[in-house]
Amino acid sequence: MADRPHTQLGGTILKHRTTLLRCCSAALVFGYTASTAVAADHRDAPSVIADATSDINDVYAWTEGDDVVLVMTVSPLAPAGAMFSDATQYVFHTESSGQFGEQGDDKDVICTFDAAQTIQCWVGQDDYVTGDASAEAGLTSASGRVKVFAGLRDDPFFFNLDGFKDVAATVTAVAPTLTVNGAGCPQIDAATSTLLVTKLKTDPTSTPPGGPAKDFFAGKNTLAIVISIDKELLSSGGPVLNVWASTNKVGG
Repeated sequence: MADRPHTQLGGTILKHRTTLLRCCSAALVFGYTASTAVAADHRDAPSVIADATSDINDVYAWTEGDDVVLVMTVSPLAPAGAMFSDATQYVFHTESSGQFGEQGDDKDVICTFDAAQTIQCWVGQDDYVTGDASAEAGLTSASGRVKVFAGLRDDPFFFNLDGFKDVAATVTAVAPTLTVNGAGCPQIDAATSTLLVTKLKTDPTSTPPGGPAKDFFAGKNTLAIVISIDKELLSSGGPVLNVWASTNKVGG
């Protein structure tokens, strides 16, 4: 399984590592007073890519009033009519603790679908919601403490693909001239660093080159599970919440 990388808001540290084979994941940590945390993971191992419905794009988490909002997007470049798998568990793993790095209380939020796209979501053993969650308003549990939407959405992730390719080409060109330190990291001078950052922020295909960055995902869809949970259901261990997500093949 993947390790538990983290994003701590107020000074953002973002790391992620994906699992191989039949499961993929991304992770983050935030406090209930934080605004938003994200973890990105577009594309995976070949066996995951082969089943787009289990291929996680991104994970988002934020607080909104008394609720924690968790979002998982799957199925890169999802076509019209794309559906969630009826043989996959979509899981938000949470751990609440008193402070960062401290052992906390675990609680999984597990969502599954049947062939008709009826969703079932369990928040540990504390709450449950089921039905058709594809309407704009989504579904609300009997207690009113859990709400969920699941369906096709415009991919919210911003990625300047042409700029990234330009950076990759530049790095390939300068790689033979770079020196490496004792840790194996290439040493890049200030001018090269500035050049690479500029390329990431601009569009090499514009006329003239160097126009504003262009979002490759603009107008492209993804499948999204959006779940709003009363934060009291997730905070038994304290106010710091560690969140990571995975997709798991049932019986796989």
